[in-house]
Amino acid sequence: MKVDYIALSVPIFFILIGVELAYNFYKKLNYYRLNDSISNLSQGIGQQLTGIFMKTALFFGYKYIFEHWRLLEMPKTIWAWIILFIGVDFFYYWFHRMSHQVNALWAAHIVHHQSEEYNLTVALRQSWFQGWFSWVFYLPLAFAGFDPIMFLTLSSFNTLYQFWIHTRAIKSMGFLEYILNTPSHHRVHHGSNPKYIDKNHAGTLIIWDRLFGTFQKEEEEVYFGITKPLASWNPVWANLHYWDDLINTARQSPKLSDKINVFLKPPGWFPEHLGGFKHAPEIDTTRYQKYNPAYHSKLTGYVLVQFIIALAAGSAILFSYHKMDNLLLISGAFFTICTLITCGALLEQKNWLVKFEYIRLVFGFVMVLILKFPTEYQLIFAGIQLISVIWFFNLQKANRNADED
Repeated sequence: MKVDYIALSVPIFFILIGVELAYNFYKKLNYYRLNDSISNLSQGIGQQLTGIFMKTALFFGYKYIFEHWRLLEMPKTIWAWIILFIGVDFFYYWFHRMSHQVNALWAAHIVHHQSEEYNLTVALRQSWFQGWFSWVFYLPLAFAGFDPIMFLTLSSFNTLYQFWIHTRAIKSMGFLEYILNTPSHHRVHHGSNPKYIDKNHAGTLIIWDRLFGTFQKEEEEVYFGITKPLASWNPVWANLHYWDDLINTARQSPKLSDKINVFLKPPGWFPEHLGGFKHAPEIDTTRYQKYNPAYHSKLTGYVLVQFIIALAAGSAILFSYHKMDNLLLISGAFFTICTLITCGALLEQKNWLVKFEYIRLVFGFVMVLILKFPTEYQLIFAGIQLISVIWFFNLQKANRNADED
């Protein structure tokens, strides 16, 4: 039986985010912004939803190799668990490192690095498509005969460990800095400063970076994000924008070899006719600004309520998808992602938002009335949708009146 340790840990994640947020207010720090945090959490919800449609097939790949092609029979002893822990961490390092050195892999992994803040919500900012290739790096463990459930357990632990290191509240951890991946080491990894790029790929143990020459100590201030800022709160675009860049570059390249290399070379690589390799620019501290578009403060309450609706819907799907028929599952996931898109668009004041939001709200009504929802849930959800329609209509009316004045 597979246990989804990540899903079960979600309540703990939010408790710890609440603790860090309280610390942020108490110390009067600037670790959090509403728009950035909503964007980060939206990526996490989307990643869990899209993962439902692929996780069984990907786990089957490991399981199939273990059952048919394994070379050894590993006993389930404490030593096997320790060896597997080291093996999972070792192959995570190489998966992570390659995700920074191959454009096609970076196109997925880049999502995790887009935030210009650094707090525990960034840990939940995950790519929707990275899972399609990450599992391949661990297949040597299946050939070696490590049980799939053991592998799933330790790979989940590797992921869970990395949650707490996404914080600025912890500075240094003394001698543990030489062994473990710590907040200080991982802040470096998220830096867009040229000296910090492609450093500290560790999962749990920093020893791999020290051993393979990719270690960098945290020194000057870290500027978080990517070298070409995303400048968007749209969760779908966040997962597609780098693919769009790669495809456009490939189209501008007449040589087939250049078209292929666009996807296989490291980030920053361009064909000679487009100027060749472009190194990351130094941070201009005098002109540096984070993406922070203005929005009407009256929208804040509506955004928070819609985000909570998306979070509740996503959580319900995540814990009960195995009981849902396909139409309900797909419709629910689609509605949730559309709700996350709405939250981002509201925080950017997008012109297309008004029509999109009314269509989303109508879709929600139709979905809950047509599909197999229990009667009590139909009434609750329909009521929430009706309140949202009235609330949104009044917000738009208030904005029009404000603009006229």
